[in-house]
Amino acid sequence: MAQRSSTNRAASDEGDDVDGFAVAVIREDSKWRCSPLSSAALLSLEAAESELRALRSTGALFGLLDVDDEFFVVLRPGPAGSRLLLSDATAAIDYDIAADVLDELNIEIPDIDPDEIDDVEPWGEGDLGVLADLGLPEPVLSVILADTELYPDEQITMIAQRLGFAGELTAVLDHCRTE
Repeated sequence: MAQRSSTNRAASDEGDDVDGFAVAVIREDSKWRCSPLSSAALLSLEAAESELRALRSTGALFGLLDVDDEFFVVLRPGPAGSRLLLSDATAAIDYDIAADVLDELNIEIPDIDPDEIDDVEPWGEGDLGVLADLGLPEPVLSVILADTELYPDEQITMIAQRLGFAGELTAVLDHCRTE
């Protein structure tokens, strides 16, 4: 299963940096724009929310976080609170940011023995309609989320392709890799 790897588990619990990427996605005047968020956004839901809110877009704004290539988070701040989607609820056992997402969703962290985590099929939690108004209906996002053979970056790429900002996302990620 693509989303499982014991090698990077518990990275956030140890205070180490995690791999992955955090990107803000903005749609203004029918055009998509992507910009990188700091690595702190991969460690803390509060940091990710703060960075996104600081962008103050007049259009649609959301964040895509690929944490350690283990799971992803879709974060869409709004006036009444953030809408959230976590691709793998079991990640909350080992990653603080995933636990923060479940806490915001008022969902308990799964009671799974960490030694048995690799034997448990991942499942998503949160708002499957988080991007529906932008052109990604719940059923389509559900299918992307359910494909556990894909790595989180591949799932995010599918989201970007469906919504029409794959080129902008690739450009930002390529630029970040060359720095």
